[in-house]
Amino acid sequence: MHFTADELRKLEKYLSQKLKLSGVTLKKRERAQDSIEVLMEGEFIGTIYKDTEDGETSYDLNIAILEIDLPPL
Repeated sequence: MHFTADELRKLEKYLSQKLKLSGVTLKKRERAQDSIEVLMEGEFIGTIYKDTEDGETSYDLNIAILEIDLPPL
C-alpha cells in the first residue's frame, strides 16, 4: 500500500491541527510502501502505517520515546 501526495498533505494538516503543532512534515520511506516518516522540525519522531480493510482506510501513528530523551521532573 502506498501513500498518495494528497494523503500526505491531509495527514500533515490533520496532525498539525489536532496536536496544535507547527513544523510537522511527512516523508515517504525509501524501502517501505506501507508507512511514512513523521518529522518534527526536521527530526524523526515516528511513523504512520496505512491499513485498508473491508473498504475502509485507517492510519496508525507510532511514536517511540527514548527514556534518555525525557526531561527531568
